[in-house]
Amino acid sequence: MKEFDVVVIGGGPGGYVAAIKAAQLGKSVACIEKRGSLGGTCLNVGCIPSKALLHSSHKYHEFKHGAEEHGINVKDVSLSLDKMMERKRNVVSGLTKGIEGLFAKNKITYLKGYGKLLGGNEVEIALNDGGIEKIKAGNIILATGSDVVQLPGIEIDEKKIVSSTGVLELTEVPKKLVVIGAGYIGLEMGSVWSRLGAEVTVVEFAPRVLPGMDGDVSKEFQKILDKQGIKFKLSTKVLSAKNDGNSVKLELESVTDGKKENLEADIVLVSVGRKPFTANLGLENIGIKLDERGRIPINDHFETSIKNIYAIGDAVRGAMLAHKAEEEGVAVAEIIAGQHGHVNYDAIPGVVYTYPEVASVGKTEDQIKSEGIEYKVGKFPFLANSRARANGETDGFVKLIADKKTDRILGAHIIGVSAGELIQELVVGMEYKAASEDIARTSHGHPGLSEAVKEAALATYFKPIHM
Repeated sequence: MKEFDVVVIGGGPGGYVAAIKAAQLGKSVACIEKRGSLGGTCLNVGCIPSKALLHSSHKYHEFKHGAEEHGINVKDVSLSLDKMMERKRNVVSGLTKGIEGLFAKNKITYLKGYGKLLGGNEVEIALNDGGIEKIKAGNIILATGSDVVQLPGIEIDEKKIVSSTGVLELTEVPKKLVVIGAGYIGLEMGSVWSRLGAEVTVVEFAPRVLPGMDGDVSKEFQKILDKQGIKFKLSTKVLSAKNDGNSVKLELESVTDGKKENLEADIVLVSVGRKPFTANLGLENIGIKLDERGRIPINDHFETSIKNIYAIGDAVRGAMLAHKAEEEGVAVAEIIAGQHGHVNYDAIPGVVYTYPEVASVGKTEDQIKSEGIEYKVGKFPFLANSRARANGETDGFVKLIADKKTDRILGAHIIGVSAGELIQELVVGMEYKAASEDIARTSHGHPGLSEAVKEAALATYFKPIHM
């Protein structure tokens, strides 16, 4: 039986990063992945293909509707969906092969199959090519990711009623698309197909879009999406969705007054969240019990109830984000190597890659209020930013929240073009416990979108210059 210092079950962002880091730290490593393609949900059917489509659809929409404003006359703009999908597949393929190259470079054994815990630090792999292989590990890292949450009574067939996987593979632009869920994935994919010509309606149980984000951002974002033509039915639950072969008939009910209505769509995207993937891992074989939300319980060092067995990423507590899983993968590899790996969960950004983007790090204003912390807020609109005006991209704002007594930044929220990049300055600031004055007194290149961050910091600790 082959033996390794570290065996990682799962080859997604958390798993493959943990494997590479452990190998870099001198450990012999094996990584088991059932998909047969590294990168997990994120790279294969999530983050990467969706961003490829978001970028391509934005370019199409910009050529069709935004070029004239810049004095560019473009005629006969047309869509080749096949070509767009081919580009997306090529992006994914190139990146997955790139990870295989990194595995080879770091001498990581890559096993394609389904890993299962047997006890005694043994792992059984049902190989994709057939047969069973058993290996032994000094340490095991469970990085098994997550799966789509399904709504009771709604059958996902990946044809008419699709998940986040199926919506990436549509062969034609639907005339009417209903998105169930106004979170990250639902709004991103709704944006893609809206830009390509679909009539999009988003149904959300909560009273606002992006329920977990800052309230000011949520309100502004909905206004922007309204202008883009996306329709919303908030405080509404879906009672049923039936595929009759030609279309999908939905029955909806208002959360506030119980009023029912019917809706019809060519395609329905079910996007109501994800759940930890922990099925058939053999956890019961070794006495690991899941928590009330189906997650694998871990301590502050990512260790499960069984010594030398660790868990990270979507399978454990915390935000289901690829970069959160990556940080945990690095941390647990360092811990196994005798170092002091850690993750600062207060400085994990979240980004919605629509147009414009939405980005957030730290606490929302509502969270800070509920904790009874005295705080101050500074906001600055992109409408007052010279680069945004020059680009003709003035939607949105930067909002900072700081402790009233210490001026330490507690949260940052941005809606606007390149918000996902702009937020990183504030992530670094929060990692080093920066005050809003620290950001405000830092020179920012002019003219630049990042000046809006500086001005929001000025507004937080004193007064903005350009507003």
